Amino acid sequence: MPSFTAACIQLRSGKNTRDNTANAETLIRAAAGAGACYIQTPEMSNLLVRSRDELMERISLQDTDPFLSAAKSLAEELKVYLHLGSLAILLENGKVANRAFLIAPDGAILASYDKIHMFDVDLPNGESWRESATYEPGRQTIVADLPFARLGMAICYDIRFPAIFRTQARAGAEVLTGPAAFTRQTGKAHWHVLQRARAIENGAYVVSAAQGGTHEDGRETYGHSLVVDPWGEVIAELENDEPGFVLAEIDTENVAKARARIPAIINERDFECSVAEGLKEMSA
Repeated sequence: MPSFTAACIQLRSGKNTRDNTANAETLIRAAAGAGACYIQTPEMSNLLVRSRDELMERISLQDTDPFLSAAKSLAEELKVYLHLGSLAILLENGKVANRAFLIAPDGAILASYDKIHMFDVDLPNGESWRESATYEPGRQTIVADLPFARLGMAICYDIRFPAIFRTQARAGAEVLTGPAAFTRQTGKAHWHVLQRARAIENGAYVVSAAQGGTHEDGRETYGHSLVVDPWGEVIAELENDEPGFVLAEIDTENVAKARARIPAIINERDFECSVAEGLKEMSA
């Protein structure tokens, strides 16, 4: 079964998990009704809260998270593979995991992934983010087998670190993912080019659902959920920051074709880096 229909759900999550769950469910049902068998939601689907104190008041352990519980029931009811781009999950050590879940049509969790790279940046417009102050970074990249494709899991800022996606592609991943809550500023500058670059260099599809618009906590996210094919073409995009969904037909035979045309993975070689003697003298 090389071909299947994928959907990206675009959300504008806020501080209320119940409202976020209801909004996501409406769009997931619509996407399934339109024929999607793989449905992806964005980063922080269950809660988008900038204040650490407010976040800690609202989050749950994995076993009691209401968004995850509802998603498992919904996947089973609709008989779809539901990829929660990520949820904020309370850990036993008092920190938080930015954790993605891949849920099977029987409601079981097939795989989970904790975001590896923390968004610790100071942007030119004055925005400052320190995810590492709250979140526990992951330490392992994840690929999972679906009946129709091998899928690599990543989250948002990970898209700027090509090694994750190359490792997944070398492990046979045909579909790479980057569900996100990209800031409006960085999204305008880099969203499309990063998604296309990861697709081109790995000869793989990239599927990335996004948060969009002005959120309850005041942050602004870029939206533009999209799907890129293995040749780097955007084949589906929600061209705004409004809640909604977009569908794309994914044919994994195109992965083999792209990798045959440009066999970058096979051609890749190990190498070392050394500093030229002249540069050493200049820096001394």
